[in-house]
Amino acid sequence: MSTVSTLQTQPQDDTILSVNNIEVVFNEVILVLRGLNLSAKRGQITALLGANGAGKSTTLKAIAGLLGSEDGEVSRGEIIYNGTDITKMPPEKRVRNGTFLVMEGRGIIHDMTVLENLRLGAFTQPQKNVAGDIEKVFNYFPRLKERTGLAGYLSGGEQQMLAIGRSLMARPDLIMMDEPSMGLSPLLVKEVFGIIKRMNKELGISVLLVEQNANMALRAADYGYIMENGKIVLDGTAEELMNNEDVKEFYLGGGGSERKSFKNIKSFKRRKRWL
Repeated sequence: MSTVSTLQTQPQDDTILSVNNIEVVFNEVILVLRGLNLSAKRGQITALLGANGAGKSTTLKAIAGLLGSEDGEVSRGEIIYNGTDITKMPPEKRVRNGTFLVMEGRGIIHDMTVLENLRLGAFTQPQKNVAGDIEKVFNYFPRLKERTGLAGYLSGGEQQMLAIGRSLMARPDLIMMDEPSMGLSPLLVKEVFGIIKRMNKELGISVLLVEQNANMALRAADYGYIMENGKIVLDGTAEELMNNEDVKEFYLGGGGSERKSFKNIKSFKRRKRWL
C-alpha cells in the first residue's frame, strides 16, 4: 500500500513534490545523498540551505533528472511529483510535466539573443503560446525588453533575470532555482528575490530554492530545510528556522550574545530523520 504507482497522477494533498529517502551515487562509488527526505507544498516557496558540498545542487539535479550527465544516479528511494513517480523519467519529459531547473551559473546561451533564449525555453509549448508568454516575461523583467543584443553581453543581474524568464516560458508548476543570488550586488539580490516572490504569488508557481544567502532565502520562503553531508538535519517553517539559535549562529550570522569568539562555537545539533 505504501508504493506509489507510476500510473497515479492525482495528488493526494497539497504536496507537489516529495523526495523519499533517496541516495545518489556518482561513478558507482561516491555516495553524496544519504537517505534524503524533503517535500514542497503547492504554491509555496521552499528553501534548501546548507554549506558548500552539503548536496544541495545534487538534490536539484536528481529531481530534474540531470545526474546522468555527471555519471550519477539515484540508487535508492523515489521522487514523486504531482502524484507520479518520476525517479527514472527522462529529463525532457519532466519539463513537459511541469518542472524546470534554473541552474547555478544561469546556463543561458551567450551567442543567442534574449528573444532566442526565451524561445528556447518554450520548446515544450505550442507555437501559439510563445508570443504571449514572452510578453509575460517582459512584464516581470522589463529590462530584458530593452536588450536586443547577444545574451553574453548582459550584466550578471540581467543574465539571471533571463534565466528565470526562460523558465517561465515552459509554463512550469514547479521551478527549482540554484543560487539565484550568486555574483549579484545586494541591490540586485533584493530585486531578484522580490520578483521570485511576485511570480510565486501572482502565478501560483511552486519554488524550490537553493541559496547560500540564508537570510534572504528564509525571508522569501514559507518552509525550509537545512542539509549537512547529504542529509536533512533540520526543517521547519521559515519563521521557526529564523528564530532557531543554531540556525542564527551558523547560517544567519547571529546567535546568542554570549558567544565572544569562534572558540566557543558549539556543534550543530542534528535531528534524526530516519532510523
